[in-house]
Amino acid sequence: MKKEIIALYPGSFDPLTNGHLDIITRASRLFPTLIVAITKNLNKNHLFSLEDRIDMLKESVSDMHNVKVVSFSGLLANYFDEMKANVLIRGLRAVSDFEYEFQMALMNRNLNANFETVFLMPDQDYTFLSSSMIKEIAMLGGDTKDFVPACVEKKLKQIKKQNQ
Repeated sequence: MKKEIIALYPGSFDPLTNGHLDIITRASRLFPTLIVAITKNLNKNHLFSLEDRIDMLKESVSDMHNVKVVSFSGLLANYFDEMKANVLIRGLRAVSDFEYEFQMALMNRNLNANFETVFLMPDQDYTFLSSSMIKEIAMLGGDTKDFVPACVEKKLKQIKKQNQ
């Protein structure tokens, strides 16, 4: 008997971009269950709190009934087993992403033999997007509405006002 396929898409999503959302949409069409796991990396200086990132992601995927949003900390290889996942989803924008992601996929498989990594490419309209770039545009007063979901754009504007 085949077991249900559970896909896991981890990331900091700080902030969530339309590129991330495109990967989530594509993965949700391919797999019966998709867990979007937001990292709780205490060593990283996040623009948004973990709670804000969870809320924005949940709002952005509210119409995708097979997508669950969670947070995690620790080693991804261990969390993968904890969630009973079968597939790890990673997005690729460019060849430079592939080199890094390829190394990570091999290391994850070395740490956990159950790891299978599936690489998905976003729509070409989003291949240039990165969370770092969005943060910089927003903090310098640029318009981010074409790059992020509406709830993220609203939060970016709030943070910009607080920092003025």
